[in-house]
Amino acid sequence: MYNILLTDDEQIVIDSLSFIINKNFDEEVKIHTALSGTKALEIVTRENIDIIFMDINMPGLMGLETVSCITKIKPESIIIILSAFDKFQYAQEAMNLGVYKYITKPVNRNVVVQTIQSAMDTVDARRGMKKEDKELQKKLDMFSPMIENDFIYACAFNYENDLDLITYLDYFNIPDSAWCFCCFEFPNINSENKNLMYKKIRDLINEKQKCLTSSFIMNRIIVYYPVFSAEVNYIELIKDLYKNLCFNISNGIKAGISSIYNDKTKLTESYSEALSNLNRTPSQGGLTFSGSTANSNTFPEQNEQDFKKQILLKLKQGDTTGVKSYLDLFSSQIGTSMSDINVTKNKFFEIIVSAYNVTTEILLDYTNQDYLNAFATLSAENSLNSIRTFTQKLLLEFASEINHIKTQEENPIISKVAAFIQENLDKDISLEQMADYVNISSFYLSKLFKEEKGISFITYLTDCRLEKAQELLQQKDYSIKEITAMTGYNDQNYFSRLFKNKFGISPSEYRNSL
Repeated sequence: MYNILLTDDEQIVIDSLSFIINKNFDEEVKIHTALSGTKALEIVTRENIDIIFMDINMPGLMGLETVSCITKIKPESIIIILSAFDKFQYAQEAMNLGVYKYITKPVNRNVVVQTIQSAMDTVDARRGMKKEDKELQKKLDMFSPMIENDFIYACAFNYENDLDLITYLDYFNIPDSAWCFCCFEFPNINSENKNLMYKKIRDLINEKQKCLTSSFIMNRIIVYYPVFSAEVNYIELIKDLYKNLCFNISNGIKAGISSIYNDKTKLTESYSEALSNLNRTPSQGGLTFSGSTANSNTFPEQNEQDFKKQILLKLKQGDTTGVKSYLDLFSSQIGTSMSDINVTKNKFFEIIVSAYNVTTEILLDYTNQDYLNAFATLSAENSLNSIRTFTQKLLLEFASEINHIKTQEENPIISKVAAFIQENLDKDISLEQMADYVNISSFYLSKLFKEEKGISFITYLTDCRLEKAQELLQQKDYSIKEITAMTGYNDQNYFSRLFKNKFGISPSEYRNSL
């Protein structure tokens, strides 16, 4: 499918081009139209346009001005200039802007057809290159972790005599600079979650800058951390990394960090220093740097709001263990920083309400009697331990219910929306309408659909309609025009294009093949 934009201030020109294109390319293209340069820019920013026909002389934003803007926004778009002026000056300026071809009016049908066919070939070639690039990147993504792991093992286990450090760094596009080693030890790692956790940890480590990361050695990961400048406070950067890992992976991570090294013969020594610092880190977790000025055995500062965010995050995941761990940290923070019992009650009540709201976003019809009586229960309590116990009991119930739903085949919200779609394929259905139907935001519904179905809402809706159309075509009781309406489409040509794009043949060809 090719998206073609026709831009001209004369409707008759647009109609003529549309007729030529539809007659010769039929269902291969989707045509968009604009009567001004401003409208053309609006369409280009919104749609994935492949080929653009642009009139050179229009009121308002002129054709060449529009072309200049488009080449900055969508440089891969193929632009064909239409002009009543066969002037070298215009043609030269157009070519300088990267225009694909310059056609004079009145347009010649054969020239238009040949130009479009040639432009389509160019689009296909570019798509092929993108596909090859993606396949190459996929292969690199597969092999890079193995190469990184080989590098780390060579550094850590005294193979550096055979190690060409520069070659490794060049491969990963890392400058030959100073470095330190980081040894991270993660709690709760087992054979079932190790592969998934490794990918997530590696992505987090490389979020701010490229590092080289080993695979798990038992429950430890080793990181070669480049230090690109003496002016960079690498201690603060690694503290930020540690905090990010704790928030997204698990509380209680231990980490040991070496000094900065420049001498490539000291790779193993650097790793040993990081490992030694790891072994000096308290069992409850934390960071240990070399030297007294590096704040050894310190934790990144975490406050009440940080713990609250983590409780709600773990709750959404249905992670009862994570909820309990962060609630304990939240409770100790509240217990030590608040002397007024009424203020403490309010803090616990706030997190109960927030947790319940998260739960009912996922479980639409969920109710909990203890929650309904929560305010009265907390008001009557004056024991901090009892308040903590009551809050923990409620939140673990919420997390358990969410976990139960997540282990089922499909989220009930998605089931409800899917059932509505199947029963109303002939009606106009939008994401916003469905979000109102299940009483959640359209953003959340879109995200949930992608997670549950693996495809977007609009793709799912289109697939349901086209599969229904396929069933109706087999019955031969309805015309294609009737089937178009019965599956929610107003335009038979548009319906036919979608059908052919999915099944490879047009509706009429499909029916004739039965």
